[in-house]
Amino acid sequence: MRDCLRDFLLRGGFMRIEREQLRLYAVTDRTWAEDDEAFFRQIEEAVLGGAGIVQLREKEMEPAALLDEAERFVELCRRLGAVSIINDNVEIALRCGACGVHVGQSDLEAGRARKLLGPERILGVSAHNVEEALRAQAAGADYLGVGAAFMSGTKSNARPVSRETLRAITEAVEIPVAAIGGICRENILTLQGCGLDGVAVVSALFGQADVRAAAVELRELAGRL
Repeated sequence: MRDCLRDFLLRGGFMRIEREQLRLYAVTDRTWAEDDEAFFRQIEEAVLGGAGIVQLREKEMEPAALLDEAERFVELCRRLGAVSIINDNVEIALRCGACGVHVGQSDLEAGRARKLLGPERILGVSAHNVEEALRAQAAGADYLGVGAAFMSGTKSNARPVSRETLRAITEAVEIPVAAIGGICRENILTLQGCGLDGVAVVSALFGQADVRAAAVELRELAGRL
């Protein structure tokens, strides 16, 4: 069952991330979309291809425009049965009815984010080492995004973490973990043996001519991790 709102009701009002949903996690980027319609078509294709979670990431958009976009985004994810996550904006996540929010180490502190979200919504947190991972879990994170797994064009200042660090994090925490940062079809299988539940990708999906086909392939490859 992939409908996060249906999950919400069945679990007595508490949303939780299933490890299977985390296998392919899509993070949006408008770079490859010529307009809003193309942008939302790409999101739909990613979900139809197998992305269980989609994060709406808009760092430069004004609040009013972001809320309008987020409402349309949440409705699309709800219709398709995907988990909707808002990047680094608890207020927007609550106002648009998203399943949850994702925060980085330089964003709103995880414990504060959990308090604002309440217990019923999903909280994802970025981590780069075991200490950050354990702190995030203790603060109420439902999953971790760990990276950068490789050099990334999305975040040029992100420093790759080693396989040893990835493995140490997955062994240290009980919540699901996805790797993020520079992951593509050519390098994803080098992450085998790290104990990951899935991968979060940007250009490997939205930078491809056929987003759905890319999602199908990436999900299959992620299943081998």
